[in-house]
Amino acid sequence: MTSLPQQPLSPLDGRYSGAMGQLSQHLSEAGLNRARIVVEVEWLLYLTSHGMFGTRPLTPEQAKSLRAAASEFGPDEIAELAALEATTRHDVKAVEYFLRRRLDTLGLSAIAELTHFAATSEDINNLAYAITVRDAVTTVWRPRLVTVVDALRELALRHRAVPMLARTHGQPATPTTMGRELAVFVARLDRLVAKLDRAEYLGKFNGATGTYAAHVAAAPDVDWQRVSREFVTSLGLTWNPLTTQIESHDWQAELYDLMVHIGRVLHNLCTDVWTYISLGYFRQIPVAGATGSSTMPHKVNPIRFENAEANLELSGAVLGSLSATLVTSRLQRDLTDSSTQRNIGVGIGHSLLALDNIVRGLGELELDVDRLAADLDGNWEVLAEAVQTVIRAEVAAGTSSIANPYELLKELTRGRRLDAAGLREFLAGLDLPEAAKERLGTLTPATYVGLADELTGLVAREV
Repeated sequence: MTSLPQQPLSPLDGRYSGAMGQLSQHLSEAGLNRARIVVEVEWLLYLTSHGMFGTRPLTPEQAKSLRAAASEFGPDEIAELAALEATTRHDVKAVEYFLRRRLDTLGLSAIAELTHFAATSEDINNLAYAITVRDAVTTVWRPRLVTVVDALRELALRHRAVPMLARTHGQPATPTTMGRELAVFVARLDRLVAKLDRAEYLGKFNGATGTYAAHVAAAPDVDWQRVSREFVTSLGLTWNPLTTQIESHDWQAELYDLMVHIGRVLHNLCTDVWTYISLGYFRQIPVAGATGSSTMPHKVNPIRFENAEANLELSGAVLGSLSATLVTSRLQRDLTDSSTQRNIGVGIGHSLLALDNIVRGLGELELDVDRLAADLDGNWEVLAEAVQTVIRAEVAAGTSSIANPYELLKELTRGRRLDAAGLREFLAGLDLPEAAKERLGTLTPATYVGLADELTGLVAREV
């Protein structure tokens, strides 16, 4: 058998790579290394700009040239760094040597010993991961999530007044509107997006075991906690003042748990929309040239929502595992987080793929208003709730003497079909004020939707 050339093991890098957008710019190995270079460069610039150890600030041109080590990090630099790591067998040390070469080229070898000064690998790594995860979430994942929520919002508002038979426990129940049901998901997701926007991305910079021991040995009179806080916050991160060798990763656990929660809400949306499609409430707009089944030509399968379900489950498994494992590190440091964090992009990538499928799926739906109306008209017994509730109100007001109204309506409707004529005949024989009879007599399953339209309006906003 002919050997295949090296192929991607993950479909995220193969079949679905087009849906990943800019995610690999942040969460790939190259993206992580670029962020490591950013941290190393900015630490060197911080030290020199503050005149540490007799240094002088670099000129703006020198600083710009040094920062180019990160901003111009491309294929050639990726290969160079990989060759260095093959020798060092240490990824962060390879970054240090890579940067030292740039200093030599720029005529800045005099400050080369301040590269990676007093830093342990985790001082660099934790900041690099925080930068890459923050940028991936805020510039790639969150915008795609908001696209889904706004598409759902538009669909909810468009169908806010279209009545629909509800199905609690899968059985006919008090009617609602399609828009109101979709608005429930919008409200849930709006709340979670707001929570996502309050997420913190923490970083630490305090040495081999978090005590600033090397820092103090080199410069005992420097306020190293202040230096650490200023440096970490200059990177747009929240400073964590008290850690072991590693930043404790609690912020990552909180973030991934939230992303999993969002994924579960989206999974619920997918299963509901899938069910509405199976009931015929939604028709799927055929895509030109697409095939639904290899043998049944008529089929238009809800593959967008099925694909999203699968990828949300995969994402939840990976991110949930990260959340559970990252918060534990033996004593001052073990390397379990080093391996697990390399899969952050996998977890977020599967979620991103799900978001892409959901927004595409929502755009391919068409509501079958006639199907909804027919379903409502075939289930007049759902008005039993309205009748027995009105009777109770009239009994309480002393204007009716009907006993056990719930049991009365249960006897009339449970396990039986009821039509408009049957309901009106039943109402005519009730001991109720004429106004109450008239109000109930005008009700239909399609009009028994309460405040559904008004409630849907709660999610209205400029899209």
